[in-house]
Amino acid sequence: MAAGGAAAAAMIQAIKASGVCVRMDPAEFTKILSRSPDPLVVTCIGGLFSKNYQYLISYKGLAFFTKSAEPMTLPAGVELITATKLWMPG
Repeated sequence: MAAGGAAAAAMIQAIKASGVCVRMDPAEFTKILSRSPDPLVVTCIGGLFSKNYQYLISYKGLAFFTKSAEPMTLPAGVELITATKLWMPG
C-alpha cells in the first residue's frame, strides 16, 4: 500500500511541475492555434502499436495537447519544434 501512495505522490508532483495540460481533439486544437499570435508548436511522433502524431501549444498560461492518427496541416507562420518524445502526466 505504501508503494501506491508513493506513486500517487510522484504523479501529483509531476503535475505540479508541468502545470495544467488540457487534452483535446485535433479540431479544437486547431481553434486554439488560430487564436494564438506567433504560435509555437512542439510536435513528435509517438505510439507503441500504431503511429500517432502529437502536438503541444501554450496559450494564455495553459498547455494544450492533441493526438492525431494523421499529420495535421498547420497554418503558415507556425514555429515548429520537433521533439523526440512528449510526456503528459496522468
